[in-house]
Formats: sequence, C-alpha cells, structure tokens
Amino acid sequence: MSDYILVLDEGTTSTRAMLFARDGALAASAQAPLNQHYPQSGWVEHDPREIWDKTLACARDVITKAGGAASVAAIGITNQRETVVAWDRTTGEPLTNAIVWQDRRTEPFCAKLRAAGHEPHVQRRTGLLLDPYFSGTKMRWMLDNVPEVKAAADKGTLAFGTVESWLTFKLTGHAHHVSDATNASRTLLLPLEGADWDESLCDLLGVPRAALPRIIDCAGGDLATDPDLFGSAIAITGFAGDQQAATIGQACLAPGQTKATYGTGAFVLTCQGEAIPQSTNRLLGTVLTQLGGKRTYAIEGSVFVAGSLVQWLRDSLGIVDVASQTEELARSIPDSGGVVIVPALSGLGAPHWQAEARGVIAGLSFASGKAHLARAALEAMAHQTHDLANAFAADGAPWQSLRIDGGMAANDWMAQDLADMLGITVERPGFVETTALGAAMLAATGAGLYPDLDAAAQAMRGRLARFEPQMDDGVRQERLGRWRKALGAA
Repeated sequence: MSDYILVLDEGTTSTRAMLFARDGALAASAQAPLNQHYPQSGWVEHDPREIWDKTLACARDVITKAGGAASVAAIGITNQRETVVAWDRTTGEPLTNAIVWQDRRTEPFCAKLRAAGHEPHVQRRTGLLLDPYFSGTKMRWMLDNVPEVKAAADKGTLAFGTVESWLTFKLTGHAHHVSDATNASRTLLLPLEGADWDESLCDLLGVPRAALPRIIDCAGGDLATDPDLFGSAIAITGFAGDQQAATIGQACLAPGQTKATYGTGAFVLTCQGEAIPQSTNRLLGTVLTQLGGKRTYAIEGSVFVAGSLVQWLRDSLGIVDVASQTEELARSIPDSGGVVIVPALSGLGAPHWQAEARGVIAGLSFASGKAHLARAALEAMAHQTHDLANAFAADGAPWQSLRIDGGMAANDWMAQDLADMLGITVERPGFVETTALGAAMLAATGAGLYPDLDAAAQAMRGRLARFEPQMDDGVRQERLGRWRKALGAA
C-alpha cells in the first residue's frame, strides 16, 4: 500500500509541497517563495506561471523523497482563496497575472452594486458581501480591462478559476476545469444552498457562465495527475480553500467549534453544521465541506492583515530581522506604552468592511521604541479577534474556546494575549500548519484510507497546548478603549 499523502499548499507568499504519513506526521516538505507584484496602490498580483512552475518543482522534490509516485496514495490541494486566474483552455496558458485576494481595485464596481441596492440579495444568496475581496468582481475587471481575456471569452476558450482550479487543470494535463465547493462559495456566484452557479448572479457581475469550472466535492472523485509529470498517475482526492482546510485540520467538525488561523491575514470560522448561516453583523456564510454532494457550512470573519503586518515591520520599517523577534521584543516591556496599531494596510475586513480604511499608529511619544511597535503589532491580533468575537456572539455563535493555527500561532506571547483579551481558553496544536493537515485529511478520506473526516481527524491530529486567561478585566477594558479610539481614526 502507498504510504503517504502529498499536500500542495499554495499560499499568498509561498507554495509548498508537504508529505504526510497516515498518522498525520510530516515526513518531508519543500517550499518556494512567491513574488507579489504591486502595479498600483491597492493592487496585488501573482504570476500564474510562477505558481505552477514552483508548485510542480516542490511536488517533484517531495515525491522523490517519498521514493517515487508509487509511494503516494493521493494528493490534496489547498490554496489561497479568492485569487483569480484567467487562462485559455486551448493553449493552457494564462492570459494575464492572477489578481490576489488582497487586491482592492474592484471597490468602485462593488460600490456601484451596493448603491444600486444589490447587497442584501447577494448576501442572502451567497452568504457574502459586495467587497473586492471576493472572486467574481475580479473576473469582471479582467473582462473589462484585459483585451486577451475578453477575446478568449468571445472565442469561447476562456477559463476562470481560483488557484486550486488552475493547479488541477495543469496537474491533469489540461483535462479538467474544476473547482471544489469551498472555493466556489467565495466567488459571489454560487448560492449556499444551490448545487451550481447562479445565472442571475453571473449576469449581475457580468461573468460568462461558460468560463466557470465544474463544481466538485471536497473529497473523492476520479481525478488523477498526468502520468508524465511524476512518472505515474497519482489520484487527486482532496480539495479545500485554505481556511476551510484549517477548520478541518483543527477538527472543528461539530456545530459551535471555532478556529482562528493567523497567517498573512486572520480568519475565524465557526462550524454551523447543516444550518445555512445568515449573519446580521456583517460576517460571512461559507461552505465548509461538500462530501457526496451534501454540504456543511461555517460562519466566517476575515481580517485582511495579520502576519503581513509583521512582514511590513520587518521589510519596510526594519523593526525586526525575523518575525520571531516580535515575541522577544513584546516580552521585554511591561506594556505597549500606549501605542496602538490598527493594521488597515489593505482596508478593514470583518466586521467593519471598510475598503477605504487605512492603517493607523496611535499613541506615539519620544519614549516609544521598536519594542513598543512590535508589541502593539501583536496586540492588534487580539484586538481584531475581539471585534470578531463580539460579532459572532451577536449572530448567536459565541465562542466557548478558540483553536488557533498558522505561522503566527507559534508565538506563545500572542497566544496568551488572545486568551487574556478574549477571556476564554485558547488551544494550539503541536503542528500549527493545520491548513495542510486538513487537506491531507480530506485526501486520505477521499482515497478511502479513512471512512470519514471524523476518523481521519482522530488518527491524524496531534497534541495540544492550552492558554488560559489571566488578565485583569480593568486592564482588558483599558486596552479595548484605546483600540476603539484608534479604530475610529482609521
């Protein structure tokens, strides 16, 4: 029997191939950075060729380490969501750069749709708001502004897809144009309770239905790689957008269980089971899984800037040399000295949804140093998460505890600060890259290695660390007061 599950984890700043044993242990990995391109203020792009070339190189690296394709039972794919690729089905070549989820260029189009009164209907149907974050408006922008995309649409050869769709098209030798239901639910074009794309939503956004992929389950199916890529065909049996994959990797499979991923952005999902979520506090409804055509759902709050704030402190301000230094700096002082950072570097996400908001650093004095800025950056994670906790509670989904993951979650100081500011237990798995683990669980289930996701989670999830709240409520309220004041300025 094949020993391993290969996960292709295509993120915002890097692409990785990760090899998992059946018990969830990481056996090997390879990683390559992805270049982000910023043609204008608020624009963020990736090169689809670079995504494919580096994904393929990383996959070949770990398959070699596994002993060849015969040692790999199945492939799972997880990806940055909402990032849109446009390519020609005939040539298999991209028609323009991918527009990344962080990109804000479609805000005027979104504002026009909101002003026309379309948002309530769109939210009821899709669980989403009219915001540049989501994929559909990016597709429309490409059609309106890239002649090659419009020409391909006119010829009937245009393919639109999010990153898992692009990778699967390339992995299968251009044989399949598909998207799993979790990624499809982030486009503004798929109803939460509908099995396929909605023609009226496609018409509203001006996206041709013929350019969209076939929607598939998150596990199982009959897809396989082109045998020429790795020496023999490997089944592709697991798919999920990164935040749904992390929710699965955290075993948040029962209603009410909540996880928060702190990566480039911060994303909180609470499992809703089979109940279709409807938020009155500007949270999002999304598909958590689709298995055998049957869906489970989650309510989601998305913060646009988390780890990217630390990256900005490192690369643009030179506050730290490596991200891990923020923990040492935060511990070196008793508090932030009144410094507050609102990290609206690409607008504010949930629950505020202010696309035009910009970042604020408040409370500076001559006594402020790099340690205060580093600590304020980490404190901003708890402040933003606290805003989300209030919105979830108001929507009838209060958190009893929080399971955290992602690169920033390895920071013990930040994990404790979350527990203190939220006033609840925070749990962190020993293996914090639960996005890849969730994709491995889906692929293992889809390949028949486990009978269902619950069994896969029980077998593959490891030990936990727990952080209990310790902060005095007066200190908590003082910090939140400073945060709200700075938030108003943003």
